[in-house]
Amino acid sequence: MPIPSICVDAALGGGSDTARAPARQPFRIRTGTVRDAPTIFKLVQGLARYEGLRREVKATVSSLRRDGFRQRPYFHTLLCWRGREPIGFALYFFAYSTFLGRPTLYIEDLFVLSRCRRQGAGKALLIAMAHIAARKRCGRMEWIVLRENAPAIRFYKQLGATLRTEWILTRLTGGPFRRLARTPRRR
Repeated sequence: MPIPSICVDAALGGGSDTARAPARQPFRIRTGTVRDAPTIFKLVQGLARYEGLRREVKATVSSLRRDGFRQRPYFHTLLCWRGREPIGFALYFFAYSTFLGRPTLYIEDLFVLSRCRRQGAGKALLIAMAHIAARKRCGRMEWIVLRENAPAIRFYKQLGATLRTEWILTRLTGGPFRRLARTPRRR
């Protein structure tokens, strides 16, 4: 379900130094469309550069179009604009919590251009996703943050998020994934 385009005053909601940030043009948050795939891809590349993972990006504009804008998309996106410039994005999908018995909005990526950070864009994207999660009757929002990303961790804690350090991210990819997928199912 797309969200309406919303405007957020840039002076109202950034990190701890928001009061010192100069007043700027408001942000506009809107749902990504198939025409936004090249913009989303550029922001994904920006995130990969920031995290030092440029070589990890295998996505393409075509794969984003195919997987995010189909009849039953694998993911949804929000874009944050200042004027005519895209300055950030969020990519999310829905999972299900068997313990809560309710959906979870899972944030795969949340990224704001470095020069636009600490001005409220990340918070505006999180607020927009919280509204979506509430409308979808989600019991929570979840995401992963790099351990060394101290500014993001401080920001998330200020919002009231808790860090679940007892959990270990587990991933099966490449050869091990392909081998498991080729294993015959037992009947």
